[in-house]
Amino acid sequence: RYRGLTLVLTFLCYTSYHLSRKPISIVKSQLHPNCSALSPNPGNDSNSSTWCSWAPFDGDNYKELFGALDNAFLVAYAIGMFISGIFGERLPLRYYLSGGMVLSGLFTALFGLGYFWDIHVLWYFIVMQVCNGLVQTTGWPSVVACIGNWFGKGKRGLIMGIWNSHTSVGNILGSLIAGVWVSSAWGLSFIVPGIIIAAMGVICFFFLVEYPEDVGCSPPLHHVITSNEGPLSITGQSSMDRSDSPTEPAEEPEAISFLGALRIPGVVEFSLCLLFAKLVSYTFLYWLPLYIVNVAHFSAKEAGDLSTLFDVGGILGGIFAGLISDYTGGRATTCCVMLIVAAPMLFLYNHVGQNSIGTSIAMLIVCGALVNGPYALITTAVSADLGTHESLKGNAKALSTVTAIIDGTGSIGAALGPLLAGLISPTGWNNVFYMLIAADVLACLLLARVVVKEIRGWCGCIARKRGYVR
Repeated sequence: RYRGLTLVLTFLCYTSYHLSRKPISIVKSQLHPNCSALSPNPGNDSNSSTWCSWAPFDGDNYKELFGALDNAFLVAYAIGMFISGIFGERLPLRYYLSGGMVLSGLFTALFGLGYFWDIHVLWYFIVMQVCNGLVQTTGWPSVVACIGNWFGKGKRGLIMGIWNSHTSVGNILGSLIAGVWVSSAWGLSFIVPGIIIAAMGVICFFFLVEYPEDVGCSPPLHHVITSNEGPLSITGQSSMDRSDSPTEPAEEPEAISFLGALRIPGVVEFSLCLLFAKLVSYTFLYWLPLYIVNVAHFSAKEAGDLSTLFDVGGILGGIFAGLISDYTGGRATTCCVMLIVAAPMLFLYNHVGQNSIGTSIAMLIVCGALVNGPYALITTAVSADLGTHESLKGNAKALSTVTAIIDGTGSIGAALGPLLAGLISPTGWNNVFYMLIAADVLACLLLARVVVKEIRGWCGCIARKRGYVR
């Protein structure tokens, strides 16, 4: 019962995090719309093509300013994430998570209040984005640590693949909620999501249970690891030795250091892979609606609604990646195959994806699955696996730090992607997609060593089975 409650509650918590991040991508097209397609200029200035834009985004450099907004959030998020995991290991997760959600709701709402307060200075919106990026780092290490505390390694990929759909569900809900007010009063597109995440923070404070032991439940299986001599407990003794020795109170393990987490095999490779995988995912997150408006000439609301299909594909991709990696035992290989297939699909979407609405829908879903599948697998199941790696000898106090390192490195890519898109898009959207394809290929190459290790493990397993049969 408590495990199910933790799964649902952390799902809703992180859904609200992404719900509050999405409105900026929907509102961009309203901050600098095509004024010539609207009603005549009330000021009777026939030469003005930006009378309906929101200053300071009414100039020709509006794409660069949008990139600056994205980067303010994402750079602050990336920097804060490396620190957040350290705090997450040492502070009560319930207080840390709920406090971060309330503050995130505050800064999201303050961004939207700029509309009602008639604010037209760039620094105000930049400051709100920086503050929001910092406090949102409380979310991911906390929810992954909670899930890792409650679930062992059995079917972890599938469970976390389904659970990780909160990212896409949050993006979808954020798009739909922001789309309701984007054309009438875009400030509400931020205020309403801000209220939702703050309310979820209050619910989290009263109902989240951090550890199974807090309610008298047994710890999950990752507290017991296996060696060549048999099952090992937290202290590293075999079960046979432990049965013959007197019972001693277990010492509380110390939280792992930052450098200690980096030494865990696979942390560096998956972190760098996520940097480029998240670059692609977040470029779509922040720029896809504007791309659809510019290329397919849809309205802001229609583009926002259509962009949710990318996140629908992300849900399917996360579940599929988790299921396959559980069955094969190859997390890295699963990621690599999906990244390889994603590169040509991104090329096709850019060149033929807008030929018809049916083609656009199908390719958005496929691209979403292939791009977000590896991203979801690395940030959930892989992070949890490495955070409870056998080299830690059952110390569960590494999960939040490892998760923060992996997602923090990925967040550097999340900051670079929208920034590069803002700088490259004036030269043509084709160049933006070439950049995304290159990032996909690099993400795949960075996992090559781990993939080779997994393949050798499979070959060795097959050879042992054949020898046993003979």
